[in-house]
Amino acid sequence: MTTRLWSVVLEANDPGGLARFRADALGWPVKDKDSYSAVSRGDGFLPRLEFVSLPEPKISKNRVHFDVAPFLLDDLNAEVERPIALGARRIDVGQGDVSWWCWPNTEGNESCVLPPR
Repeated sequence: MTTRLWSVVLEANDPGGLARFRADALGWPVKDKDSYSAVSRGDGFLPRLEFVSLPEPKISKNRVHFDVAPFLLDDLNAEVERPIALGARRIDVGQGDVSWWCWPNTEGNESCVLPPR
């Protein structure tokens, strides 16, 4: 392989705040830089999320969202409770009766917590 995916860059009205929310929801550290904020597992390996400033507000459903899954089924409730403790709420994005939980982040972008994969 000659390349690797380095990061996923997300535009946000409040990049630092959204990075902190995402870091807390994932249990990852956040690093604030001059022009962006980055979130990664903290072990030097990917994935890495970068948040950059965008002045326009979100006006429609996002085309990309994150699915996260714990390694163990015993950890599923903790992964669902973490975003709730940060102010998230369950939302219906048309998923119907499924075994995962969807919630918006602080700027309205959807994410899902799945059972272990």
